[in-house]
Amino acid sequence: MDIFGFLKKKSGSKDTAKDRLKLILMHDRGDVSPELLENIKNDILDVLRKYVEVDPDQELDLQVTQTDTEYGSVPALVANIPIRKKR
Repeated sequence: MDIFGFLKKKSGSKDTAKDRLKLILMHDRGDVSPELLENIKNDILDVLRKYVEVDPDQELDLQVTQTDTEYGSVPALVANIPIRKKR
């Protein structure tokens, strides 16, 4: 039980717009077009479906973010893929 849950703001249209803007900025910084990101997503799903059953009812989340490494700040692909079971 979250005893401080009442302090959290509910997500409104302002928060949704802010999240969408962040996503757009991440795509721009990663120099990845939405079309390329969609192609990457489809390719990843094709490979994963050979080994696991992906839950079609859950939303797949794929983002390009910036990660600090020993080589400096580089784009990183982050995927949240709902898996039902192994094949």
